[in-house]
Amino acid sequence: MKLHAQALLFDNDGTLVSSLDSVDRCWTRWALEYGITAEEFARVALHGRPAAEIAADLLPAHLVPEAVARIELLEVADVPNGGVHLLPGTKAFLDSLPADRWAVVTSATRRLAEARLDAVGILPKTMVTADDITRGKPDPEPYLLAARELGVDPAHCVVFEDAPAGLAAGRAAGMTTVALTTTHASDELDADLVVADLSALSALVTGAGVEISVRP
Repeated sequence: MKLHAQALLFDNDGTLVSSLDSVDRCWTRWALEYGITAEEFARVALHGRPAAEIAADLLPAHLVPEAVARIELLEVADVPNGGVHLLPGTKAFLDSLPADRWAVVTSATRRLAEARLDAVGILPKTMVTADDITRGKPDPEPYLLAARELGVDPAHCVVFEDAPAGLAAGRAAGMTTVALTTTHASDELDADLVVADLSALSALVTGAGVEISVRP
């Protein structure tokens, strides 16, 4: 199977890098600090959503800004403690792409996203973060903004995601979707193409854009 694109849009956590252990450590500590029970925390979808939305689901509105600042501080501080590592195939795949043909679209804040990406040597020219939007995934706003910043029609973009919310955002934006089974089982992921991770794919840059193929 081959996909054709003029721009490639990547979620970060669970797609390019893994920070699951860090997320678990930091959010568990955060929940304890705010007196949130394990049962309350388990009822809230965590992965692929902005921290502000998660906090708003769990806390009174007047506590949300402080709580969001606290979780950002915890997660940024955890990056040097082995809080992030590259997923298979990430470096090779990104290195094969022109810098103006791809973007990172993450539910993390800019400060946290930059800390995690810098730690693994990824320097995107274009990045959309939670600080840039008013509605997070599964709303299409983050991906539509990325397409606009790259100057590409959404219909000519391919989204790479590991979470159902992110894939829903990509579909709602009218984009082709590729799911990675790094954090969810394949039967939980609704996408045009499902692969294990980026090591399963190759990219060929042509005059018409980028041709994405599944490795044999």
